[in-house]
Amino acid sequence: MGKIILFFIGMVLKDVWIFSLPFLGAMLGIFLGQFLTLKKTIGLKLILSFSGAFLLGITIFKLLPNIFSFGNKQLSVFIMCGILFQIFLEYFSKGAEHGHYHSNTSEVFPLTLWVSLCLHALIEGMPLFNQVELTYGIVIHKIPIGIMLSFIMEKTNISLNIKWFGLILFSLMTPIGSFLVIYIPSLIDFEPKITALVMGMILHISTTILFESTENQKFNFKKLSVILIAVILAYTI
Repeated sequence: MGKIILFFIGMVLKDVWIFSLPFLGAMLGIFLGQFLTLKKTIGLKLILSFSGAFLLGITIFKLLPNIFSFGNKQLSVFIMCGILFQIFLEYFSKGAEHGHYHSNTSEVFPLTLWVSLCLHALIEGMPLFNQVELTYGIVIHKIPIGIMLSFIMEKTNISLNIKWFGLILFSLMTPIGSFLVIYIPSLIDFEPKITALVMGMILHISTTILFESTENQKFNFKKLSVILIAVILAYTI
């Protein structure tokens, strides 16, 4: 009996650790945003390029074969819905998911931007309960988003407590999405469709990051190098 209890405790701790990784990635980005300045954005752009290429690689190499192994061609509809849904979200987030930053100072909490980022984070966490490779991609993806959200919050005149409440709650959204699928069994039946939806969202974000223009040939070489490393890494894990 004791061995069975220890086994289940070990499984729970493993799940908690895996699901906490996106939270740690977002918080890492937030703390980096406290120390970085917008004048030095080349590092952020390289992180974005790496995360976009890694997410795209995970989608092509891991998620696509897995999704279409179900033999359900209708899942392609959900992929397209994911692309369109992400475009809709970016109407409110102004493209913060792929590194766009708007420095307009506001005295109020950026509610629509924050809600769209939180909704994005919540949905992308739902397939992670059985997609370890995607979890790693989301962790890397969270770092630049955390940096951008930290920049945006810093430009507002709202209280420090509200800023950190918003940042921490955003960081928790992806783990919450993962736990929702586990503790609401009916959602598991929709897991292939949810994964396909998230794939569409990832495809839009990753391709937008990779195809955005860059400043000069020197940076293009660095970007290309980072992309190649990310794609190879996505293939090998």
